[in-house]
Amino acid sequence: ELIFEDQKRYTEMMDYYGMWAHQIKTPIAAMRILVQSGMDREENEENQKLFRQLQMELFKTEQYVEMVLSYLKIGDIAKDMVLERCDLGKVVRQSVKKYSRLFILQKLSLEMGEIAEIVLTDEKWLSFVVEQILSNALKYTKSGSVSIYLEQEGVLVIKDTGIGISAEDLPRIMEKGYTGYNGRIDKRSTGIGLYLCKKVMDNLHHQLRIDSEDGKGTKVVLDLRRTQLDLE
Repeated sequence: ELIFEDQKRYTEMMDYYGMWAHQIKTPIAAMRILVQSGMDREENEENQKLFRQLQMELFKTEQYVEMVLSYLKIGDIAKDMVLERCDLGKVVRQSVKKYSRLFILQKLSLEMGEIAEIVLTDEKWLSFVVEQILSNALKYTKSGSVSIYLEQEGVLVIKDTGIGISAEDLPRIMEKGYTGYNGRIDKRSTGIGLYLCKKVMDNLHHQLRIDSEDGKGTKVVLDLRRTQLDLE
């Protein structure tokens, strides 16, 4: 009975947070429309700049809501997973387009190589991983660039010139809730993003590796290769 009651409370809590995450999207959408309407009417450059900054903060809020939804689903990801052959270049381009305004606002350059690759994966969950890594790159890169390219067939690299990760933090950076020294300085790190990325990649049977040095940027490697089985 105790186990049953505990499971019931957990289910009710998950239902509540799921409902909250969906409901909060309505006022966010309304605020986006109001901000856009203000931008269309406003002629003063200073006020236009303020509206653009509000747009960016709304965008970040939406991303945090998406992270909540992903966190809720991650415990039962198998029910929400569809493996199919996907155009990796399309996944990357869509993610970059989503964050294009942040690149412009932060005056960061994007270096993107030719990505003509078909991979067997779940397009929605892989997009989540790519977007989360891009979000981290933008958050911790104050100047310079973000590079996206294929290191070899089936191996995608997202590299930035940001603040990097210290050697002592690197082994634990994908643990749940672990923010590390730079994350604590930034005060915006939740320690959830990379944890979710690792969980998703493990469930998709892909490999995730992070190479970094404090003050010298971060290189995230997504190994999407699969062993080809020859059926007799």
